[in-house]
Amino acid sequence: MDTNKCFHCGNDVVKKDEIVFDEKKFCCNGCKTVYEIFSQNDMACYYDFQAAPGATPLDIKGKYDFLDNVEIVNKLLEFQEQEMSIVSLYIPHIHCSSCIWILENLQKLSTGIITSQVNFGEKKVRISYHPEKTNLKKIVELLCSIGYEPYISLENYGKSQQSIDRSLIYKIGVAFFCFGNIMLLSFPEYFEVDEFWINKYKVFLRWLVFALSLPSFFYSASGYYVAAWKSIKAGLLNIEIPIALGIIVMFVRSTIDIIFDYGQGFFDSMTGLVFFMLLGKLFQQKTYSFLSFERDYKSYFPIAVTKIDKSGEEIPVQVYDIEKGDRLLIRNQELIPVDGILISEKASLDYSFVTGEAVPIEKKSGDKVYAGGKQLGKIIEMEVLFSVSQSYLTQLWSNDVFQKKVEQKHKNITDKISHYFTPALLTLAIISFMYWIFIDTNTAFNVFTAILIVACPCALALTAPFTMGNVLRIMGNRKLYLKNATVIEQLAKVDIIVFDKTGTITTNKKTAITYEGTELNTDEIKLLKNVLRGSNHPLSRRLYDYLPNQEKIETSSFEEVIGKGIFATINNQIFKIGSSQYLQHMSENTHKKTKVHIEINGVYKGSYVFNNQYREGLEKLFEKLSQKYNLVVLSGDNDGERKILSKMLPEKTVLEFNQKPEQKLAFIKNLQDKGKNVMMVGDGLNDAGALAQSNVGIAISENVNVFSPACDGIMDASQFSKFSFFMNFSKNAMKTIYMSFAISLLYNVVGLSFAVSGKLEPIVAAIIMPLSTITIVSFVTLASNLFAKES
Repeated sequence: MDTNKCFHCGNDVVKKDEIVFDEKKFCCNGCKTVYEIFSQNDMACYYDFQAAPGATPLDIKGKYDFLDNVEIVNKLLEFQEQEMSIVSLYIPHIHCSSCIWILENLQKLSTGIITSQVNFGEKKVRISYHPEKTNLKKIVELLCSIGYEPYISLENYGKSQQSIDRSLIYKIGVAFFCFGNIMLLSFPEYFEVDEFWINKYKVFLRWLVFALSLPSFFYSASGYYVAAWKSIKAGLLNIEIPIALGIIVMFVRSTIDIIFDYGQGFFDSMTGLVFFMLLGKLFQQKTYSFLSFERDYKSYFPIAVTKIDKSGEEIPVQVYDIEKGDRLLIRNQELIPVDGILISEKASLDYSFVTGEAVPIEKKSGDKVYAGGKQLGKIIEMEVLFSVSQSYLTQLWSNDVFQKKVEQKHKNITDKISHYFTPALLTLAIISFMYWIFIDTNTAFNVFTAILIVACPCALALTAPFTMGNVLRIMGNRKLYLKNATVIEQLAKVDIIVFDKTGTITTNKKTAITYEGTELNTDEIKLLKNVLRGSNHPLSRRLYDYLPNQEKIETSSFEEVIGKGIFATINNQIFKIGSSQYLQHMSENTHKKTKVHIEINGVYKGSYVFNNQYREGLEKLFEKLSQKYNLVVLSGDNDGERKILSKMLPEKTVLEFNQKPEQKLAFIKNLQDKGKNVMMVGDGLNDAGALAQSNVGIAISENVNVFSPACDGIMDASQFSKFSFFMNFSKNAMKTIYMSFAISLLYNVVGLSFAVSGKLEPIVAAIIMPLSTITIVSFVTLASNLFAKES
C-alpha cells in the first residue's frame, strides 16, 4: 500500500489533511470512521481481499428523509410482513470481492438485518430485515456511512437501473486508434522504402509510433495489469499474468529497439494484440449477456392460474397474461403469482418461498398479499395490483435454499485445466525463450510473446457455459423449463425414470366418470362442487369439471391431506372426500377401479369411478425410453389398472400401486442407495417429497400452478410425448461440451507448436485468439442446434 494513499479508499492523502489512526493514513474523517466501524465489528478482513477497496462516504444529512414516508417505502419493498421485509437496492460502487464480502455481512453492522445477498453482475444487494428492529431509512444511511450509497429513483423503480459500463468500448476505441495509426506510420519500414525524406524523418516517425503506443499500453491494457497484480497478491496464477507479461515484454523490447536504433520494434504488434484481445473480451461479454437475457425474460414457465372474468366464469390463463385489475382464484397449495389485494374474508399464506420460514401468515380481506406466497386451506380470491415479474419468479424458483448439491463434471475439468494451465504456459514460454535467445534474439522475443498470447484459454472457459446456455434456450423453446444448467448434466446421467400415474401419464381432460352408491340430491351436488373447487388434485379437478355448474358457496373450513383426501365444512355440512382408506370405508371393490369416495356428515354416500384416459403417445414413448432406461410407474391408486398398463407398457416396466407420498420418497431413496441416478416425473403437487429426493425432478404442467421448489424442471403437458427427445438432447449436450474441449485443446496444441518453432508472429496470435472464441461459440451453436433436430 502506497504510504501517501488513503488506507480505505486509495485516494491521495494531502499532507495538511492527513488523518492517522491505528498507524494507518486516511484522507478524511469519513474514511477513518468506516475503518473504525469495520474494526469494532471484527470486519477488518474487508481490506484483505483488495487494497483500498472502499469509497469515501458522502455527507447525506437529510437526503433520505423521504424514506420516512410509508407510501414511498411500500413502493420500494419487494415483500413486507410483520417479521420480515425485503428490498433490492442498486449500488453503483460494487466492484470487487471486498464489496461482496462486506455487503453480504451487513447483519454484523445492524442487528435488524437478517440476510443480504449480492448480485454482482447487476450491482444489486437484496436485503431482508426485521421491520420492528430497523427500517429502510436506517439501512440506506448505514450503506452510505460505509461508502456504498444506493441509487434510488422512484420514477424508474422496477426498471433496470444499471448504467451501461462503457469503459471497455472506450478502451477498444483507443486501442484501435493507436493500432491503425501505428500500422500506417510503419508502412515505409515494412516495405524498406529508401527515399530521402524517409531516412530524414525515420527517427521522428519511430518516436511518434512510440508516443502513439502509450495510450494503448497504459490505458487500454490497464485491466490486464490490475487483474494480474491482484492474482499475484492473492497467491494465484490466472490467465491475465501471461497476457500482461507478454504486453510488457513487447513494449520494453520495442522501446529498447528504438533507443539503440536496432529497428522500429513491435509497437504495431503490441497495439494490435491489445485491440484484438479487448475485441474478444467484448464478444465474450455480449455472449454472456445474451444468454442471461434469454434465461431471465424468455423462459416463461407454463404456469397457469385461474382468472375470474366479468361474467363470473373461471378461465385458466398463463401467468404472464395476467394484468392489473384482474380477479384471480387461488386454490389450496397454489402459488400467488403477483402482488394483489385479498378479496376473500381471510387467508393463510406460506411464504417459505420468499423467507425460508414455513410458518403460515394470516391475512384478512383488504390486506396486501405478495407474489411467492402459497395458499393453504380453502379457496381465496384476490385482485391483481401488478402484472407478473417473470424475473422475480425465476429468482424465487432458483433460490439457493432449494438447490440440490451436485457436482458438475465439466466445471471440474475446466478448473483442473485452469489450475495447471498458467504455470505450464509460463514454463514453456521461458524454456522456448532460452532456446531461441542463443539462435536469434528477435525470434526469441517473438516466440516468448506468441506463446503467452496464442494459448489463451478464453475458448476453453467459454465452452461449458455457452453450450449449457444454448441448450437451456432450446429446451425452453420446446417447453421444458429447467431451473439451471446443472440439471442438464444430471439428466444425462439418469438411468432409471419413475413416473407418477394420476395427472402425469394420465390426462386431466374430461373422461368417462360414473357414480356408484346412494344418489346425491341437488343440494349435495352443489355443495360437493364447491368443496372440490378449492382442491388442486388431478382427480378433484376432473370431477369438478365433470359436475354441472353451480352457484358459488364459500366453505367454512377446508383441509386437504396430501395423497389421501379432503375434509371440509360448507353450509354446516361436513364433507369427507378421497380414498376408501381415508374415509375408512373398506367395501369390496372387485373391479379395483380408480375411485373418489364421498362421505357427508359421517354417512358414506358412494363413489365416482374414473376411467383413466392416458396421454397421447404414451405407449410409443415408453417403448423408446425402455431401450435406454429402467422404467417405473408409482401410483397412489389401487391396482385396478394393472392389467391395462401391463398391456400398454413394455414388459420390464415396474408397476407399484397404493403408494403413499412417504412410500414414493422411500422407494426413490432405496434406488439411490443401490447407486441409481433417478429421475422422478410427477404433477408437482402430491409428489413434492419424491421430486425433491430424486436426482432430477420434473413436474408436468396442465392448467395448474405447479410452481414448486422441489422440481428441477417444468414441462408443458403438450410436450409429454417428446420426453425421449429431451433425454437424448441432454446426453448430446454433454457430448458437445467434450467435443468443444477437444477442439479448444487441439487449437492450443497446434498454435503452440507454431509459436515454439518461431513461425507465429505475436500480431497473428492476437488475431487468432478471439477467432478461436468465435469458432468455439459457432461450433457449439451449430452442434446443439443440429442435435436438437436429430434427437
